[in-house]
Amino acid sequence: MFDNILLTVDLSDPKSWEKALPQAIDMIRLSKGTLHILSVVPDMGTPLVEGFFPADYEKQATGRAAKALEQLVEREVPDDVKVKQHLKFGKIHREALKTIKKSNADLVVMGSEHPDSLREFLVGSNADRIMRRSPVSVLVVRA
Repeated sequence: MFDNILLTVDLSDPKSWEKALPQAIDMIRLSKGTLHILSVVPDMGTPLVEGFFPADYEKQATGRAAKALEQLVEREVPDDVKVKQHLKFGKIHREALKTIKKSNADLVVMGSEHPDSLREFLVGSNADRIMRRSPVSVLVVRA
């Protein structure tokens, strides 16, 4: 069984967790381990783009995301499940890979929509990047 399961969520897209969260809950209940829920506020990408955002953008965005993550956990995670929240700022796949190690995750669960070939070719997907680089198994639950 799994002692630590990491679930990645996009707080702006319920499809990222609506099917994946119940799967993660069912699996972590079997082992009585800890469910780690991670959301990443994406950075701006480049200094050029960063100049168009308010100086305190990171603080504002992470503040709103922290509140949204707290509400998601309170609303969707049953009281009998041990849960730890992780909120990061940066590149989604990089922060997920760091959190896998820091949380000692034995499994990553993530929701993903069916791939769009052109989009995948042009920009790739975070799910794909995490799957290819993860040191542990990844369960992708199709939305």
